[in-house]
Amino acid sequence: MATLGKKRAACANRCSEPAAASSDNPAMAQGKRISADIGVDALQAIKDMGAAAKHARARTGDGQAAAAARLGVHVQTIARIESGEPGVAIGHVFGLLALYGIHATLQPPPDAMPASIPSGHLEPHDPAR
Repeated sequence: MATLGKKRAACANRCSEPAAASSDNPAMAQGKRISADIGVDALQAIKDMGAAAKHARARTGDGQAAAAARLGVHVQTIARIESGEPGVAIGHVFGLLALYGIHATLQPPPDAMPASIPSGHLEPHDPAR
């Protein structure tokens, strides 16, 4: 039992230490563990996805607990997505969006489209098609 207690204490010490701060990235300064190279546009897109998910969930009358149960995640994960936290697993973000009928598409710059991605996969989703 003493060993388990020491392991928990060590984990608590590690988990409570903030990530290294970066003056170039406000999210890193807040202790969030994301790439130091993530751009302002990407951070805004993450916040926009979270806001869209929150709006769609609220429009249906679901609470965060109901969304978490439907998605199979902890309620804190829903709160982190909706607040635009950049450290949430992308599968959870897109899963929540899809749960409420939101489909995200890529919009790469025209000169940066990989040849391996057919152009039809990058067009806006139209459920009527």
